[in-house]
Amino acid sequence: MELRALGGSGLRVSRMALGTMTWGGETDAEEAADQLVAFREAGGTLVDTADVYNDGACEEMLGTLLRDVVPREEIVLATKAVARRSEGPFGGGASRGALLTALEGSLRRLGTDHIDLWQLHAWDGSVPVEETLGAVDTALSSGKVRYVGVSNYTGWQLATAAQRQRTAGQANPIVSTQVEYSLLERGVEREVIAAAEHHGIGVLPWAPLGRGVLTGKYRSGTPSDSRGASSRYAAYVEHHRTERAARVVQAVSTAADGLGTSPLAVALAWVRDRPQVVAPVVGARDTGQLHGSLRAEEIVLPPEITSALDDISAIDFGYPERY
Repeated sequence: MELRALGGSGLRVSRMALGTMTWGGETDAEEAADQLVAFREAGGTLVDTADVYNDGACEEMLGTLLRDVVPREEIVLATKAVARRSEGPFGGGASRGALLTALEGSLRRLGTDHIDLWQLHAWDGSVPVEETLGAVDTALSSGKVRYVGVSNYTGWQLATAAQRQRTAGQANPIVSTQVEYSLLERGVEREVIAAAEHHGIGVLPWAPLGRGVLTGKYRSGTPSDSRGASSRYAAYVEHHRTERAARVVQAVSTAADGLGTSPLAVALAWVRDRPQVVAPVVGARDTGQLHGSLRAEEIVLPPEITSALDDISAIDFGYPERY
């Protein structure tokens, strides 16, 4: 698998990341181990998790697998710090106390002495950005974190955080931003992508398959074994089951037929090769589904197909983006 630099840093990661949101919940240890081995054998290095996934069980499972199945040193380990507000003296969210406590918890569950990429899961407007990023500076200087990123930040939030790190003289600034980005969700192109490019920040798209809709599995109904049929994830998938999405899915399927590949591979290759994108974060129900995503590594979309997909999925730009 091709490696790419993460933002303006010296860290190089595989151009596909393995997402683990269901590990420790819907995905058991045996299946998780199979996925991790398949991903690593394909040349994948970047594995993404978060402290809130299944209340920490995801990190615990991944930590066990990095001791028993795949060597820790072969993986670029990325996790995210809790974004939810909570009761208690530190209030949760992105306060200094909450973040540094969350970091210690992640290190313990993952069974490691450092996180390769530590990401702030969301902006917390109730805490001064200086306090939040001061905690990040402490984590970096302690050696417990090697690189830092953010997640779900708007364009102005990303630019504010990046500029603060720059003016503070931080030698290891924000290197990545993880946002939803796919043929069905292109809103980040209005401002987030521009902010990332300006500040030399790499983009890690989550839900690059439009929450599963771009695979075409929902074209004629809701498969009983799909997330769309799950009470937990039905609303999550339904968000992209629209008339516009149906037109985009049809175009992706037509392109896949012409290229002799799957709609999944076409949708993933499209987002993988967008400006500033470093590595889409791909989760899978099982190893077979993961292998389908890994086959996208073999696909290079012809310019005419990329252009057609750009057109069918285009979003409106107005003032001030096109002013």
